[in-house]
Amino acid sequence: MSYHVDLRGKIALVTGASSGFGAHFAEVLARAGASVIIGARREEMLATTAEKIVAAGGQCETFSLDVTSPDSIEQSAGTIERADILINNAGIVRPAALLDHSVDDWDAVMDTNTKGMFLMTQAAAKGMKTRSSGSIINIASILGLRQANSLASYAVSKAAAIQLTKVSALELARFGIRVNALAPGYVSTDLNGDFWESPAGTAMIQRIPQRRLGELRDLDGPLLLLASDASAYMNGSVVEVDGGHLVSTL
Repeated sequence: MSYHVDLRGKIALVTGASSGFGAHFAEVLARAGASVIIGARREEMLATTAEKIVAAGGQCETFSLDVTSPDSIEQSAGTIERADILINNAGIVRPAALLDHSVDDWDAVMDTNTKGMFLMTQAAAKGMKTRSSGSIINIASILGLRQANSLASYAVSKAAAIQLTKVSALELARFGIRVNALAPGYVSTDLNGDFWESPAGTAMIQRIPQRRLGELRDLDGPLLLLASDASAYMNGSVVEVDGGHLVSTL
């Protein structure tokens, strides 16, 4: 699936880009003409993503990044501040029932999904401010708007991502920086494919009004909308891409 969005001349930085959503987003932005910078802790996997982008005719560079570490971000400040487009994608999940949820797991999720998003927004916005232009896209989730069992820390972190999007949009608009969020529903990936084939997974799919899972390509259009000037008057928006899951009957 292709969209007529021209991001030539733009630098797009994607966090958590060693696999999954992040690697896919980097490829989509590169196909649209952006020069892509990808960061994560797993450098070998980053290199694989970069090689794939370059082989397809795109431009991509990598750097080691731990979004939970202010020191890591400070060391890469020169790279981060070059970004015209920031995709705050880095995130983890530690499923556990609320009464069994460990403090260490809670802190790990919050550090990556919430603090990491804040630190990267702050760092990238400094460079965007000097150019009076920029687009920050925070990857949230429909679980930031609704609930599910055994995902307390993840849901809370994604609710925080949505609120961070809105307060950042308010404060950074005066500098020509737009901040919006993309909130995917349940999406099929290589990591979760087995679950969706199980009875529990099949039952969950039946609760989605479109009666199917999302595919990574379903996020391409919304991502490119928020990354480009096509969304020039969108700021603080949360774009839900969930097959209607949020409007399903209770």
